[in-house]
Amino acid sequence: QVHLVESGGGLVQAGGSLRLSCAASTRSFVNYVMGWFRQAPGKEREFVATISWNGGSTYYADLVKGRFTTSRDNAKNTVYLQMNSLKPEDTALYYCAADPRPWKTLLTPHEYSYWGQGTQVTVSS
Repeated sequence: QVHLVESGGGLVQAGGSLRLSCAASTRSFVNYVMGWFRQAPGKEREFVATISWNGGSTYYADLVKGRFTTSRDNAKNTVYLQMNSLKPEDTALYYCAADPRPWKTLLTPHEYSYWGQGTQVTVSS
């Protein structure tokens, strides 16, 4: 069992930046593929980014490519999502997710075994 806790959300103006963090309660954090998803009101949960066990491989949704960067610090059991050039359409509840498998590009929610509770990001115009 892995407990994930996101933080770092908030209210920011368009064009601004936020950094989300996701802390994992597991001694085998290096064994997990980590992902970021978001869900806006009335919409389905959508993929944002994913990162391999050592951070050597990442993959991003087209909507955030070039603006968002995910990274991880395995010594701190934490994964990050740096969000720059934020737009009002980035407003959503952001979730981190984890799955214990070798690196594979996991793009759908059902491929992840563990989820955090989410952190709200609101971008004003």
